[in-house]
Amino acid sequence: MPKLTVTNLAGEAKDIEGAAGQSLMAVIRDDGVDDLQALCGGCCSCATCHVWVDTAFLAGLPVMSAQESDMLDCSSYRKPNSRLSCQLPFGDELDGILVTVAPVG
Repeated sequence: MPKLTVTNLAGEAKDIEGAAGQSLMAVIRDDGVDDLQALCGGCCSCATCHVWVDTAFLAGLPVMSAQESDMLDCSSYRKPNSRLSCQLPFGDELDGILVTVAPVG
């Protein structure tokens, strides 16, 4: 199973193993990382699953849609490496990915 490391708002890193075929958001949420609110459940209609992706992994991610970009524009914490984790399919190609939960707002 592929693995990822997520850093929460307190700066604590946690290694998570997840099933391929889910979104990155689902893997993080299902492991109980409460800082990732994911209020819309993965519909790309909010930015509460906003993460900062380690720059070493950006090139391997799918191209960001206009809708995802619009949602991220609502965040005061958008960075060049910002993504909505609901829009990132999790699998072997993301094995070892490092993400940090972004604050909501």
